[in-house]
Amino acid sequence: MTSTQITTPVRTPAGQSPAPRRSPRDRGTRLLATLFLAPTLVGIVVFTVVPIVGSVVLSLFQWNVIDSPSFAGTANYREIFGNSTVLVSFRNTLVFMVFAVALQMLVALALALTLTGRMPVWLRSVFRSAFFFPLVLSAASISVVMKYLFNQDFGVVNWLIGLVGIAPVPWLTSENAAMATVVIVYVWQQFGFSFLLFVGGLNNIPKEIHEAASLDGATGLRKHLHITLPLLSPTLLVATVVGVINALQVFEQPYVLTNGGPGDSTRTVVMVIYETAFEQLRFGEASAVGVLLFVLIMAVTALQFRLSRRFVHYQ
Repeated sequence: MTSTQITTPVRTPAGQSPAPRRSPRDRGTRLLATLFLAPTLVGIVVFTVVPIVGSVVLSLFQWNVIDSPSFAGTANYREIFGNSTVLVSFRNTLVFMVFAVALQMLVALALALTLTGRMPVWLRSVFRSAFFFPLVLSAASISVVMKYLFNQDFGVVNWLIGLVGIAPVPWLTSENAAMATVVIVYVWQQFGFSFLLFVGGLNNIPKEIHEAASLDGATGLRKHLHITLPLLSPTLLVATVVGVINALQVFEQPYVLTNGGPGDSTRTVVMVIYETAFEQLRFGEASAVGVLLFVLIMAVTALQFRLSRRFVHYQ
């Protein structure tokens, strides 16, 4: 005598459709996507998350590589706020960021607007390659060349301005001129990235909008202020955020050009981290400075996104 097994069908609540079953093809697609993303995720964890966590932990210790690390608590942070060189480096970095990012955005946007005008295609391609080329080169090698160009005694820059009767300028040995020189060299190399972003953003603006504005009597300046810039605001946000993050981490240009001098007038936070860790072997204090720089970058970036709610238009 056999028993009959009665199965009760699963009822779905009213108004809800039964959950779709995943086919083997969907599972294979998800597995393939996971395999493709795995190297990137592993790289982010190994080279970004682990160093950040390690720096935070190391900032609570005193360690000179030779001896065993000893727990110091918040002593490294208290040492930072009592160190005038570190405080000056943060001030210099913020000043550098403001002027470098502002000049970089201005130059890149002006050149992008010029190149999107009436110009032969081949000439436009030449200018695009020329403006982007410095970004491919090493910042250290460019800084070495620029150090000779801005030399007060035999530099080409002073020779050129001497042709018009201007006295030689101590570009790298004056506290007022040294920071300006570092900003100029940095912007000369970095503006190509923002330039390409702006070119792409300008090409995505429909020409019909500009044509309609011209029919309404809008001039070139008013057209850029009221049409081009609002439509380009998402690209401006991306370029500004990336520019600020890079500027707050500047190292090669001031290190090669002025070595932080004269005095501490061009010493930046990353330079202080390098000197504290690899010259003075105080890795705990260097990690504490790095943690504060990370917090500063996150705070400035969050402020940018907060302010962008008023000025960025996505439609």
